[in-house]
Amino acid sequence: MPNTRNRKRLPGFLRALSTGIMTGLFSIIVLVGIVAIVVPAVTGSTALTVMTSSMEPHYPAGTLIVVRPTDVDDIAPGDVLTYQLHSGEPTLVTHRVTEQRRTADGEFMFTTQGDANPSPDAGFVIEDQVVGTVWYAVPWVGWVSQIVTGDIRAVVVPLAAGALGIYAIWMIGSGLRERTKRPKGGPARSEAADSALAAKAPADGTPALADGQPLTRRARRQVH
Repeated sequence: MPNTRNRKRLPGFLRALSTGIMTGLFSIIVLVGIVAIVVPAVTGSTALTVMTSSMEPHYPAGTLIVVRPTDVDDIAPGDVLTYQLHSGEPTLVTHRVTEQRRTADGEFMFTTQGDANPSPDAGFVIEDQVVGTVWYAVPWVGWVSQIVTGDIRAVVVPLAAGALGIYAIWMIGSGLRERTKRPKGGPARSEAADSALAAKAPADGTPALADGQPLTRRARRQVH
């Protein structure tokens, strides 16, 4: 009997486990979509992937960083700055500001250094090179962002989230339908129990109690 009960419970356990996993994956995909696509688009920020180890341990390679536009007069030592390696060119660098200076003309210049680098970067970062400062970061997600880019990302993320969401809803609905099919009240008597009671009944047709013992005359009168 215990083995039979365990076999009956196993499919329900697997279904619940599968539903939990699908729901978790759905939540992760939705969260990644929000932090990597929705928030940058709404705030005018830029999602970038750290490609080198110069900012370890805070931002190891593969980290997704979201850089938001920042006024140069709000940038201070300790901020993580994203800037163009050469003004007007697409190559970007993300290093920490170690020093802020101001020229005689009132323009800001910054000295930067990678957290893992032994010495500061050569030269100064001028205002025209500044893209913004790091707002937040998500470890490892940058590698996924590198694979799924541009128009592909805009299609794949919603489709994957939608598919997992539909599957999770279907699994939850299946579990609810099974619960509604179960009989209300106590557990049904098993066939084995019915057979045992039938075997204990007297062969002459004499009414018997549940334990198989014949009824007395007084008890028989009460039954009839």
